[in-house]
Amino acid sequence: MNDRAAETGTEPAEQAGEEAARLSPKERFERRAVAWKKAERVLWRPSYQQTLRERLAWLGEAAEETYDLDGRVDMYGDGIVEALEERVAGLLGKEAAAFFPTGTMAQQVALRCWAGRTGNPTVALHALNHPEVHERHAFSQVSGLRPARLTDEPRMPTAEEVRDFPEPFGALMLELPLRDAGFVLPTWEELTEVVEAARERDAVVHFDGARLWECTPHFGRPLDEIAGLADSVYVSFYKSLDGFGGAAIAGPRTLVDEAKTWRHRYGGMIIQQFPTVLSALIGLERELPQLPEYVAHARVVATALREGLAEAGLPWARVHPEVPHTHQFQVWLPYDPDVLGDAALLQTEETGTGLFGQGWAPGGPGLSLTEVTVAGPGLEWTADDVKAAVREFVKRLPARP
Repeated sequence: MNDRAAETGTEPAEQAGEEAARLSPKERFERRAVAWKKAERVLWRPSYQQTLRERLAWLGEAAEETYDLDGRVDMYGDGIVEALEERVAGLLGKEAAAFFPTGTMAQQVALRCWAGRTGNPTVALHALNHPEVHERHAFSQVSGLRPARLTDEPRMPTAEEVRDFPEPFGALMLELPLRDAGFVLPTWEELTEVVEAARERDAVVHFDGARLWECTPHFGRPLDEIAGLADSVYVSFYKSLDGFGGAAIAGPRTLVDEAKTWRHRYGGMIIQQFPTVLSALIGLERELPQLPEYVAHARVVATALREGLAEAGLPWARVHPEVPHTHQFQVWLPYDPDVLGDAALLQTEETGTGLFGQGWAPGGPGLSLTEVTVAGPGLEWTADDVKAAVREFVKRLPARP
C-alpha cells in the first residue's frame, strides 16, 4: 500500500477509483497522457502527447536528411507535395498519387470518382469499416455514396459474401487491417479470392489502407504487390508513420487527376502544407523500414501478455488476435472500463512503467477492451518484462468475487 492509501485506509485500486470518479473524461485523458509521457518504460510513445516545442524540434532535426530545405516552400500542391506523391506512387506500384489533408476527404473523393465511372454509387464494405463507424455518415451526407454492409462479423468479408451479396455495387472497399475487429487481416489467398469475387461482379476494388504499411509481414509480400490487387489505395501518414497528419490516394493517373479536381472542390487545396508533408517523408524514411520489426516484437509481447494474465489468475482474459497480424492488437478483460483504466493509470504513475496507455471501452456485459501498440520503445521489453508489468497491473485491480 502506498503512502496516500495508508493515510486513507483504502487499497490503491479503491483510492484510484475514487479519485478518477471525480475527473471529467478530458481530465482523465490528460492525466493518463501526463503519466504515460513521464513513464520510463512504455510500449509506444504517441506523438500527440508531445509539446509543440518537442514536435518542432523533431521536425527540424529530421528534415535535413530527408529533403532539400533550400528549395522554396510549396504552393497549392507543388514542390515538396509532388515529391511525396511520386514517392508514394512508387512505393505502392501505382501510376500516380494525390496528397490530401485528411483520410476522410481522400476516400470520399476516390470513391465518388469511381462511382462516376461505374455509374453505381453503392460501396460494399464491412460494418466496422472506418467510414461507417467514425466519420458521421460522411459518405452519404456529403458525397452521395451509399454504403452497403457485407457483414458485421469481427473478421474480413469473405469471397462468398462478396459474390452472393443480393444487390449490385460499384466498388468494394476493404480496410486492411480491419482496426475495430482487432487489426485483423485475411490470408493472402483469402484476399485474392475476395478481390476476384468483386471483379466477377464488375466492381472496382479500393483498399482503405490507413495502416497498410505494416501489412507486409503478415502477407509475406511487398507493398506494391499488395496494393497491386486494388484499383486504388488510400494510405495515412500518421497512424503508423508518426507524421503530423495527411493521407494519399494512389491509382491510375486519370483517377488521380480527377481526384485532385475534387480535392480542390472539397476544400483540400491548401496553400502551404510543407510541415505535414515533411513529417510524412520523415516517416517513410525512419518508421517504414522498422515496421516489420515492430510486428515481430508485437507477437512476443502478445504471447507474454496472454501468459502473464493467465499466471495472474484472471478468470477470463483474451489477447486478440493471439498472434497479432500487425504491431497492434486488442486485450479483453472481465472488468468495467473505468476500473481497468484506473488500475492502468495507477500503475503508470507509481511504477514508471506503462503497460496499457489507451483508454478502455465496453466490450459486452462485464467485459472491456483496449488496444496495444508496440513500436520503438517496446523493442526494449523482454517477455519477462511484460509479465512483470502484468503482475503490477493485476495487483491494482480490485478483488473479484
